[in-house]
Amino acid sequence: MNQPAQKKHYINQVTPELIKSFKYKNCHQIPSLKKIVINSGISAIDEKERIKEIGDVISSIAGQRGVYILARKSISNFKLRKGVKNGFKVTLRNNNMYEFFYRLVNVVFPNLRDFRGVSCKMDGYGNYNFGIADSSIFHEINISSNKLIGMDIAFVTNAKNDKEGQELLRLMGMPFRISPTSNNIIKNEN
Repeated sequence: MNQPAQKKHYINQVTPELIKSFKYKNCHQIPSLKKIVINSGISAIDEKERIKEIGDVISSIAGQRGVYILARKSISNFKLRKGVKNGFKVTLRNNNMYEFFYRLVNVVFPNLRDFRGVSCKMDGYGNYNFGIADSSIFHEINISSNKLIGMDIAFVTNAKNDKEGQELLRLMGMPFRISPTSNNIIKNEN
């Protein structure tokens, strides 16, 4: 089976750049992308019947079927009972992960109007998380509902710190925001 283009790019170009930048002595020290998790939750009061639609949308975006998330405990204020479906998630690994990353970076982001890059704020452990408010930016789905479906996307790496994780994602093609006056990456003020 052929390797995805993004995986070839990682092996042939990103890995040597990381070795040169951080002076790794062992090939096992080089950070890599381990998995991508796409998830979406719903409010239990309003959208109980929309969970199947959300699952179908996220599955078509990811290219693989995910799992429904069940409520862990009952919360009366939210009219939520234990065991009721209240979310959906897909975990992408290996070739599916690289294919999704390639589509996101090279197809979805460039087609966004007034796109200036994504925030460079990492989670402190070398992982990167961001949210998408409207799933219609992906071309794989058919927009049949008038309600927006938002989702969270997490890029999980085995980097030791944010600097290594950010450099890994930047070299792989993640379009981080850059300041127009300098070469420094803009910090998120949140």
